[in-house]
Amino acid sequence: MMTSRQCEIAAESYAACLLAQAGYDVLVQYGANQPHYDLVANKDKRFLPISVKGSQDGGWMLSVRYKKENSSYHDAIDTWLASQRDDTIFLFIQFLYVPIGAAPRAYIARPTEIAAHLKTQCHGRGHGALQEDYRRDHPNSKYDHKIPAEWAFNQERIDKIQP
Repeated sequence: MMTSRQCEIAAESYAACLLAQAGYDVLVQYGANQPHYDLVANKDKRFLPISVKGSQDGGWMLSVRYKKENSSYHDAIDTWLASQRDDTIFLFIQFLYVPIGAAPRAYIARPTEIAAHLKTQCHGRGHGALQEDYRRDHPNSKYDHKIPAEWAFNQERIDKIQP
């Protein structure tokens, strides 16, 4: 098990590797706190600010901190979405069930896609965390949250996604 910092470093490194493999020049921001994005991918005059999110537990806590006692998950998701840059692309890296030396799973999505998906979770009530495959990780749950298959990182997806 990695520490959260090790997971973050591994995720950003793997994201840079994927983007380079897909033909993008990758610019890495360094420093203690880089708001909104971690990497910039450039190809054919396209500049994509990329926010990398690593996980080793099957999910990513996105709008959870925006959930207030007297608000709905939909409200929290809307607040999370409003706090994102319009041009940022999210690249999710998942290490759960990935042995050392094997490639983690990767997904890419725009904030508007993420917010719309988060609102479908818990049978439409919404949820603050994005789950890769909740039924796999919690077989007895009544929920079946799962990242859309079209978010899987591949050449076509990265080349067509628009900031």
